[in-house]
Amino acid sequence: MTFNGTWKIDRNDNYEKFMEQMGINMVKRKLAAHDNLKITIEQNGDKFHVKESSSFRTLEIDFTSGVTFDYSLADGTELSGSWTMEGDTLKGIFNRKDNGKQLTTTRIIQGDELIQSYNYEGVDAKRIFKRS
Repeated sequence: MTFNGTWKIDRNDNYEKFMEQMGINMVKRKLAAHDNLKITIEQNGDKFHVKESSSFRTLEIDFTSGVTFDYSLADGTELSGSWTMEGDTLKGIFNRKDNGKQLTTTRIIQGDELIQSYNYEGVDAKRIFKRS
C-alpha cells in the first residue's frame, strides 16, 4: 500500500489530552488543536518525502524505512527514531531527547482517510485526515 497523497486534518480524538501528557502548555495545545495541518506524502519503495504544512510552520523531511533520524515537533520537542512498514501500517518509534521517554505513532489508510495514532505514557490519541 502506498501513502502517496495530500491529506488535510479533519478531526482529532483525545489529541488535547495526549498533548497535555507530552507536557505541552495550554496555549500551544489550544492552537495545535486547530492547526489546519496538511501532510503531503511521497513514497517510493522504502523512501519517504513528507511535507507538513500548518498554521505554524512548514517542514519537509526525508526518511528511509528502518533508518533512525532526528525530528522536531511543532512545540520544539526533539525526537530521535525511525518509521518502519508493518504490513499496511507505517509505524514510528521515537524517543524524546529531553527525557528519553518513548512516543509511538502509526499511520494507516482506511478508505479516503489517513489515520495517525499516537501513544505517549499510556495516553492514546488520533488525528484523522481526509485525502484532498
